[in-house]
Order: sequence, then C-alpha cells, then structure tokens
Amino acid sequence: MLAVCALSIFSACAFAQNPPQPAKPASPAPAKQAQAQKPPTMRITTNIVMVPVTVKDAEGDLVPDLQQSDFRIFQDDKEQQIRNFWDQAFPVSAVMLLDDDLPTSESQTVLKSLDSIAAGFSADDEVALVRFDEYPKTVLDFTSNNDALFAKLKEIRTNPKDALDSRVPGSPSATMMSPPMINGHTLGGAADIPVMGTSTNGVTKHLDDAVHYATEMLRTRGRDRRKIIIIVSDGTNDRHNQWSYNNTLRLLFSNNVTVYAVSVSSIADDLMLRGKGRLASYANPTGGDVIAARSASQMEALYSKLVEEARNQYTLGFEPTRTVGKGNCHSLEVRVERPGLSVTARRGYCAAFSR
Repeated sequence: MLAVCALSIFSACAFAQNPPQPAKPASPAPAKQAQAQKPPTMRITTNIVMVPVTVKDAEGDLVPDLQQSDFRIFQDDKEQQIRNFWDQAFPVSAVMLLDDDLPTSESQTVLKSLDSIAAGFSADDEVALVRFDEYPKTVLDFTSNNDALFAKLKEIRTNPKDALDSRVPGSPSATMMSPPMINGHTLGGAADIPVMGTSTNGVTKHLDDAVHYATEMLRTRGRDRRKIIIIVSDGTNDRHNQWSYNNTLRLLFSNNVTVYAVSVSSIADDLMLRGKGRLASYANPTGGDVIAARSASQMEALYSKLVEEARNQYTLGFEPTRTVGKGNCHSLEVRVERPGLSVTARRGYCAAFSR
C-alpha cells in the first residue's frame, strides 16, 4: 500500500532554484549523522524544482533511513524522474510569530513557555522574533546568538508591559498605531494601510499580514537553509488585512517557506481537526504542521519538535517535463513506497510569480 501525500494545487508554489551545498547541522538526527559529516558535492541545473518532504511512521516519529528509490513524485499526475536527493539535515532560518492579542489565560500560558524556544535551535540556526496584532513588529532580528535570543524571550516573559495581551495597558499591541517597517520601508506602502483597522467581534488581528511580513523577512536568507515560520496564535484573523490569503500563500511558495503553528485556542483546535481555520490553511499547503497545546509544558516540547522536523526533511529535485497545468502552476504529489508511512510536502509550484 502506498503512503500518499494527495496534493491538489490551491495556489502558486516555489520557483525552481539551484540549491547550494547543505551545511552541517550542530545536532543532526542520529541516523543521518555519518552522512552529514561528509556531505556530497552536487551540481544541478537551474530549472530543477526542489521539494522538501517530511516522512513519519505510525507513531508520528520521523523516518530517517529512506533512500531516493523509496520516493516517487508526480507533476499534474505525470510521474517525474527524481534527479537529486538530499537526506542531510539543513540549518534553519526561522521567524517566530507571537500573537499579541490572546485571551489572558492563553497569554499567560504562552509567556511561561517562551524561554524554551531558544533551546530548540542550534548554533547553525538563525531566529527572528516578530509580534503581531493589527500590525507585525520585529522585536529581534535574525540572530544565531542563543544568549541574545534567550535574553529577549526572558524580557518578554518578565516585563508586564510585554504581555501578549493587547488589553493590558502599555502592551506593544495596544500602542502599535503606525504601519510596520522592513529594512526601512513601510509594509505595503503607508498610503495603502489604514492607521486603525476594523475589528471582527472586538478583535483587530491581521494574521495574513503577519505571515506575509515574516515571509518577506525570509526572502533574503540563504538558499542553503530551511526557511520556516512558527506561529503561536489562536488563529483569529480580521477580514481587513492588507494582503490577501492567496497573495500571501503565493509568496510563501515562491520562497520555499514552510509554516508551522502552535494553536492555543480550543476553537482553533476544532477547526484544525477538520483541516480548516487560518493556521491549518497556511501549514497544510506549505508542507508544515499545526499542533494544539493547552499547557506551557506542551508548548515547550513542541518548539524543539517542530524545528527538528523542519531541519530533517528529505529534499527531492526533479526537472519538470511539459504537462498541462493551470497557467504556469502545476500540482505535485509525493509518494513513498514503504507501507505504513505518512508523507507531507508542498502542494504545487509555479514557473513564475509576480507580486
């Protein structure tokens, strides 16, 4: 029986790229350690499409011993020849998106877990911290300094004015009244973003804009890295985002960014179980995951688990043959021959993308 990642394209996907040599991780998975010590030199052409793939067994554990011959990949239902295969662990570039408008109980639970985020990253990884409500705000730019990351997380946890709850007077989301900036430029253009958004049921939270913002940050990171966004949120999203869901998803795919989410809401959990909700709608198409957490201890374990999962994905490369897709976009399906395994990968790609 084939384990199948049934992948129908919903939106655009990544450009074909010429990925460089993967870097040696600080703490690779045990089964991959020997290979990671002496990674092979690989030369490929620029029109190779790269597809990161996560494979798990029935217990939900990563499967580290698959070979190229174990995989099959299909574009628009036509099988493609896999020309390149990597099973080495890659260093990670991550943006942690922290929801600034959580209910008080969920806010306190998240705050208690924050210090453990630093433990999930190795010396070869780099992490940025972004808080979001109506607008996203970078509170720590990309750093590989784990001490600096830990210090910022501790500052957020211990400073009452840093509460992840906009109802707390003086909290960042309660006072963030101007458009966010990336590299000195206003996100989306100041003239296009209202100073005050319109709330939904009393909540003004622009999750689509926050994911778009984080993806823009990751665009400039090295192509030899796994690019991921980890969202810690209840999944609430206002209808008046500057960037649409479709546009944001296209940007994610075109930059090979995978979204993972830690859900802190029972309502979001119910949607997640049915494969719905904003968190799942970003995680599932990009080949990521969304997991519920009800306690600080659960969150502490999840941070490291999600980073390790991203670091140890397989990577398949194929040179696409001409098939009939929708415009420039093509569906992708990845299968693994070994029975009893689950496969997660992105759902398609487009030959070009214009923002």
